[in-house]
Amino acid sequence: YVEIKHGRICQLAFLGNIITRAGLHVPGDIDTAGDSFDSYPNGLAALFGENSIPTDGKLQIVFFIGFLELFVMKDVTGENDFVGDFRNGALDFGWDKFDEETKLSKRGIELNQGRAAMMGIFGLMVHEQLGGSLPLVGAM
Repeated sequence: YVEIKHGRICQLAFLGNIITRAGLHVPGDIDTAGDSFDSYPNGLAALFGENSIPTDGKLQIVFFIGFLELFVMKDVTGENDFVGDFRNGALDFGWDKFDEETKLSKRGIELNQGRAAMMGIFGLMVHEQLGGSLPLVGAM
C-alpha cells in the first residue's frame, strides 16, 4: 500500500513540477497581501529558497495533506476491491466492467508508473540542485 501511495504522490509531484516550470500557475493571489501564485519560485526553491512560501503557507499545506490522509483518502464504505481502492462506491469509470486479468494488468501498470514517477521527481530534484538545464523543462 505504501508504494502505491508514494507512487501516486510522485506522479502528482512530477506533473506539478513540469507544469509550473512551463509557466502555468493557478490564477489569482495566494494570500491577502496580494502575492500571486506565480510570484514564488518553482521546485524546491518554493519550500527552501530565499523567496520561498511563508511558514504559514507551508503549515496549511501540511494540515491539508493530513486532513486528506485522515478523512478522505481511505476506504470509508468497506467495499474496496484491493489495497489502495478509494472509490467508496462513488467513482467507477468502468472498473467493474473489466475482467480479473485486465484489472490485475492495470494495477501493475499503475505500480510501474508510480515507480517511474518516483525516479522522475527524484531526478528533477537532483538536477535542480546541480543547476543547468534539461530538455523540455528548461533552466533548473
